[in-house]
Amino acid sequence: MARNKPLPRSQRKVVKRQTQLKREDKIQDISVSLMDMDSTIMYYFENVIKPSVVENGETVKVPVMYSSPERWASIQKLGFMRDAKRQVILPVIAFRRTGMEKDDTMSVDKIDPEDPKLHYSFERKYNQRNRYDAFSVQQGIIPQREYYNIAMPDYMVMTYDFIVWTQYIEQMNKLVERINWSAGSYWGEPNRMRFKANIDSYTDITEVTDKERLIRTEFSVTLKGYLIPEAYNELAGPHTQMTHLTPSQFIMGTETSTTLLDTGLGGESIETLGTSGPSESPGITLANAFSISSGLGINITDEGDAFDGSVAVSHQISLPQSVGTTSNVQFSHVTSSALTIGSSTITNSGVDTSWSVTGSVTATNNLNVTGNTTIGGTLTAQEFHTEFISGSIIFSSGSTQFGDTLDDTHYFTGSMFTSGSFELNGYNVNEISNDTLLADQSATALVTENAVKTYVDDTKAAITLYPIYLRKQFVKISTSLVGTNTASFNAVTASAPTGLTATSEHDFIFFINGQYMEHDAIEIQQAASTFYLKVDTDSIGYVLESDDEILAWGKFNS
Repeated sequence: MARNKPLPRSQRKVVKRQTQLKREDKIQDISVSLMDMDSTIMYYFENVIKPSVVENGETVKVPVMYSSPERWASIQKLGFMRDAKRQVILPVIAFRRTGMEKDDTMSVDKIDPEDPKLHYSFERKYNQRNRYDAFSVQQGIIPQREYYNIAMPDYMVMTYDFIVWTQYIEQMNKLVERINWSAGSYWGEPNRMRFKANIDSYTDITEVTDKERLIRTEFSVTLKGYLIPEAYNELAGPHTQMTHLTPSQFIMGTETSTTLLDTGLGGESIETLGTSGPSESPGITLANAFSISSGLGINITDEGDAFDGSVAVSHQISLPQSVGTTSNVQFSHVTSSALTIGSSTITNSGVDTSWSVTGSVTATNNLNVTGNTTIGGTLTAQEFHTEFISGSIIFSSGSTQFGDTLDDTHYFTGSMFTSGSFELNGYNVNEISNDTLLADQSATALVTENAVKTYVDDTKAAITLYPIYLRKQFVKISTSLVGTNTASFNAVTASAPTGLTATSEHDFIFFINGQYMEHDAIEIQQAASTFYLKVDTDSIGYVLESDDEILAWGKFNS
């Protein structure tokens, strides 16, 4: 029977058994999904909190429902839930997941999601292979240790919104008390994952309609969970849970592999030359000759001559210029972290000693001087910045900035002349006004002390007249008639002080034979010392007669 030719050792695949992983049927992959955290909420409410209310003397279990986006939108629009028969469901608890984000307080850098290499490792102390006996000692067998690696999860912060409906406030109080008692604890099923849950503030809403009375409470739950995707276990790399076994025995030896070339001596190999070949040593040549070529800045003699061992080849490697300590070396470009010239060292941070320049210096970038600078000639600059406690900037446009903080104090000796406007705390000022009446009402003028004092004195004097004018109320009787529409009075109206509305017919009340006269049918006129009442007879509906008694009550001078 024909057999396959074995592969050469160099082509064989090396199997490193110390890196192999052992998988047992009892070791299961781990996965934690978003559905697991949603199920934790549902499990904890139904099996731990067990919300219930007392209705008509009976204990009624409160159903807990996870709301879809459509149902939640309907709840937010209507404010309640209905069953298939369009009846309001009471009592009931509805919730939904509203958001999730990475927990930045638990940093996990996986580097590569397909092979994160982030595992929590622990050792199983004792197993069937980890035993100490005399046979293991005699044979040099090291007790095997069993290690478990569990993948580190992604830590998440999940938020859930809850709405609770009841018919009575007492029922709602009992439910809120039971729910709040579970806040801050770890929610989850026994012997499975648990997540810490916190409850924010509660919002109470009572709605009363013609047919129904609803008590509603809203609150949010913050769940600190973690995620391990199930798809991670389907990858070719490591799984979420693995078992490692240490080797029990190391065997070390030596092995050599080489290829002998033909010597060219009648087809005989080196192995047979020791018994049948000539006494002199055979010449050995290289199957693949090599040559040396010069590179950048390197010169090589006999460049390119092939060397196979049959003929001696001599090469000399040299540089195109001398690089001794006393040589004059030329480079087109030199890159270095520091340059030492005489006793001075130049780095990117500056020169460590004094530096004198007899010619001109041109700096295309920033020039920083930490010490004093003395300039014997003219200093020309586009912008001049000075800093000493406070700062000042002289711009090329002439706009000079003094100070850099609000607590800076600036002193000027002499007069200051300003031909234009200036800005004070965001307000423009273009003049100083001496208008004593403040009639211009300018938003860009500062008033003088004289203008303010004059205006205040005048206003004060006018204000003193206000009470006198406001208290004037006198009664006058008409002395005669002028035709059938005008009555005259021997009286003088009081003048309103500055700042008050001028005196008009609305400051008076008129009566004819004890009857009130409408203001929309009369007007007044002052002529010297005579006061006239003019009546629109068509509007008022009657004419004035000589035996009519006409009274005027209002602001007359005494």
